[in-house]
Amino acid sequence: MGRRRKKGRPVNGWLILDKPYDVGSTEAVGRLRWLFDANKAGHAGTLDPLATGILPIAFGEATKTVPFVQDGLKRYRFTARWGQATSTDDAEGEVTATSDKRPSRAEIEAALPDFIGDIDQVPPAFSAIKVDGERAYDLARDGEKVELDARTITVHDFILVDMPDADHAVFEAVTGKGTYVRALVRDIAKALGTQAHVSALRRTAVGPFTEEMAVTIEELTGKDFAADVHRDMLEQADLDSFLEPVEAGLADLPSAAITGADAGRLRSGQPAIVPPPVAKGIRGDRAGEIEAVLAMHHDEAVAICRLDGLKLQPVRVFQTGQ
Repeated sequence: MGRRRKKGRPVNGWLILDKPYDVGSTEAVGRLRWLFDANKAGHAGTLDPLATGILPIAFGEATKTVPFVQDGLKRYRFTARWGQATSTDDAEGEVTATSDKRPSRAEIEAALPDFIGDIDQVPPAFSAIKVDGERAYDLARDGEKVELDARTITVHDFILVDMPDADHAVFEAVTGKGTYVRALVRDIAKALGTQAHVSALRRTAVGPFTEEMAVTIEELTGKDFAADVHRDMLEQADLDSFLEPVEAGLADLPSAAITGADAGRLRSGQPAIVPPPVAKGIRGDRAGEIEAVLAMHHDEAVAICRLDGLKLQPVRVFQTGQ
């Protein structure tokens, strides 16, 4: 039997969505996949429904680069509401504990260094982590007690930005993969002898993708997310003009310019040989194999490769039809 043909267009590239409030990441991907009539889509890092900001959506061949974007740094701006802990560690949950303690600026700034670097963090009970095959948030919503193990995460920067009133403090943080901002606020509140939850959260960067690159659903369709949109009234070429190229998510990788013949070899699963000066430029001071190198033919991404000596061994090949 033949392989079933996927529905939709072979759209390839990244859409950097400025996700609106009260929209889930899966819902946003589904809407954008439908809007672009794309045959394949995914996203690089879940953003809570009550959070806004950068949700990178990958179409087609760009989905092969999602792990590299997910491994990139994330930047957040968020507000802690002092005095109230909630079941979800954000404004959606029920209040579970209260405190009259309101930390001062000096107390907060003195506590921040303990939350920078490699730290142990217990994820919130309401999270997408799987427990015996079930999502933790599904178990928590069903009233089951969820106990998650601590894991090591990395916080690269954590600063106090503003204190608009005694009940609120605004922070910015730069984090590595797997960090929960809600847990950061929960834990720093405990360190300060109080309770808190996240009352507002915005992600301002994911890997190489920033707010300056982001587009809203209103910019794409002329309507807000909840409005009905008739796809046949939109020009697909106009929508495609908002896409970043497949290789946009690989900005941090070393690259190698290759010939057309080498591009053909890589796409057929065969290695390509690069000249010693090119290999040396990629390798720099690093010894051994280089695990990820982007092979480019002119302005086209051909493959993510492993550099072994002078050989580029294809690991993920892009079939963009160009």
